[in-house]
Amino acid sequence: MTAKAPTAGKAKDARLILLTLAAGQFLMALDSSVMNVSIATVAEDIGTTVAGMQGAITAYTLVMAMFMISGGKVGALIGRRRAFTIGCVIYGCGSFTTSIAPNLAILMLGWSFLEGVGAALILPAIVALVASNFAVERRPAAYGLVAAAAAIAIGLGPLIGGVATTFFSWRWVFAGEVVVVLVILVLARRAADAPPEHKPRIDLVGAVLSAVGIGLFVYGLLRTSEWGWFLPKAGAPSWFALSPVVWLMLGGLLLVWFFFRWEARLVARGTEPLVDPEFLHNRQLTGGLTMFLFQYLVQMGVFFVVPLYLSVALGLSAIKTGVLILPLSISLLASAIGIPKFRPDASPRRVVKLGLLAMLAGALVLLAALDADSGAAVVIVPMLLIGLGMGALASQLGAVTVSAVPDEQSAEVGGIQNTVTNLGASIGTAVAGSILITVLTSSFLTTIEQNPAIPAEVTSQANVKLAGGAPFLSDAQLTTALDEAGANSAVTQAALEANATARIDGLRAALAILALAALTALFFTQRIPATQPGAARPGAR
Repeated sequence: MTAKAPTAGKAKDARLILLTLAAGQFLMALDSSVMNVSIATVAEDIGTTVAGMQGAITAYTLVMAMFMISGGKVGALIGRRRAFTIGCVIYGCGSFTTSIAPNLAILMLGWSFLEGVGAALILPAIVALVASNFAVERRPAAYGLVAAAAAIAIGLGPLIGGVATTFFSWRWVFAGEVVVVLVILVLARRAADAPPEHKPRIDLVGAVLSAVGIGLFVYGLLRTSEWGWFLPKAGAPSWFALSPVVWLMLGGLLLVWFFFRWEARLVARGTEPLVDPEFLHNRQLTGGLTMFLFQYLVQMGVFFVVPLYLSVALGLSAIKTGVLILPLSISLLASAIGIPKFRPDASPRRVVKLGLLAMLAGALVLLAALDADSGAAVVIVPMLLIGLGMGALASQLGAVTVSAVPDEQSAEVGGIQNTVTNLGASIGTAVAGSILITVLTSSFLTTIEQNPAIPAEVTSQANVKLAGGAPFLSDAQLTTALDEAGANSAVTQAALEANATARIDGLRAALAILALAALTALFFTQRIPATQPGAARPGAR
């Protein structure tokens, strides 16, 4: 069955539906970026530690990752619009609970669990509702705007969080989300649903296998900076002489393998699976998902590295940091909307290649321009280039993945797609963070060892204390730490110079890895179709 696009409806209704879905996507992406810049303030307000807040952020990511595939199947079971509506209600309850949270436990209930479950229902439903409300030829523009909304939320998050934290309260952000959710619920009634041809069933065994497998893998990724990738860091737990990350990720991959074996067994029995194993053999679908993985890997790596440079290395406020990231949001929106509008027949493969080249160029320009004397303006041109590239990919990939299957499978594809983007984001943040800290530590220790102003005893102590990795500190933070340790002015000055050099070395190394990821993605673009989805019948495998 193919959903009918609302061609007979009013253009105004179509715009409202698209804005409603984009608003839902915006909310899903806003929370983490707001929380990241407000983490210290929130921790103090609810009487917990920064480590406790990091645990809440980890739990939020895990809940979404674990239930996204099942959330897509629920949409097929009860209807995509109903899943979207129920998800919004759960998400709104989570936002309200978070806004009044007196302690960490209530905050985790509202934000980490309720909002995570709500997002797992909403995000796959958005993918399916675009398919059921827009004709094939209009989907690239629709998916482009929805994807742009998420990236813009990530870019604006530091600015919104900074303004709220500075002038009001972080709680106002979550209270505001409740209002937005209510508006979305009213407008969502206009969206056309696509009921399935038959009553699907939920594969409970598959749901458990996929949730636990993906959860273990993502949890391992999120712990890499603390525990180490392969060998355990100083003070980290050790399982059979290796970091727990190794075993968590291997265990997760093993369960995912068992999941697909189980799904294939269900199909052989004539029973409906949670995910059709044939998806793995769908060239267009796997090509689109691979590009999503690389896009979010680079995207979230950039959103990790650039704010660190602006807020820590340069000491800018969250508001100024958000303003300097705005060029990315602007160029992203322009290309995500402009390409489908002015070049509707453009080859998706060519657009994706050009987008990856723009992201590669942006990362390389920033890498080349960064040095100890560079200022905030150095990020503007790279942000414009990376935004153009992200927008180009956003304008094509959603339509590529959904058009690879019949419309009645769009919710399941939405669940897989959002699982892949979540995985890409986790990998991007983990890899960029690990490379940054590794190079930062090595550069700092090498520099102070070569500086005669720093006594050998101090150098020896630094090697011991920083064995697990040096923190990314601002000059003010390092000065305070050295003063508390009783360091003299010569040692303090030498350490500050070493830290400034090490920060840039770490940032450049992280950018180099992200540039390499964008370059690598270019070799996987052959699976992206050369013609727009409307030129061929969806569902071909």
